[in-house]
Amino acid sequence: MNLGIIAHNSKKVLIEDFCIAYKNILAKHEVYATGTTGRRIEEVAGLHVHKFLAGSVGGDKQFMEMIEREDMDMAILFYNPVMMDDKEPDIDKISRCCDRYNIPVATNIATAELLILGLARGDLDWRLNLK
Repeated sequence: MNLGIIAHNSKKVLIEDFCIAYKNILAKHEVYATGTTGRRIEEVAGLHVHKFLAGSVGGDKQFMEMIEREDMDMAILFYNPVMMDDKEPDIDKISRCCDRYNIPVATNIATAELLILGLARGDLDWRLNLK
């Protein structure tokens, strides 16, 4: 499955910790991320990550294009709702895109853990039937 990850600057350490904790599950799938997030995940977790541009220079648009092609199976979008910055990817727009194309999406650690554990159990295998 293709998993997409975006983390705003204030959530980079959280996504790193998440990827370290669930490295064994993530390693069985294709991971896509915006540039800086992808690089940091590779460095700390040793995972191969397909990297888009940085979110602030078009990586968020590349991310949504993959969703619109229905090539993304799950998205994890970590952001700080009280510290919105115009230079960060637009999480609302990406979330709406996920909803439009029926892509499971997590915007916080609790939901991300549920999705990743469900992925490991096969709960998201229904996505394979869509291709």
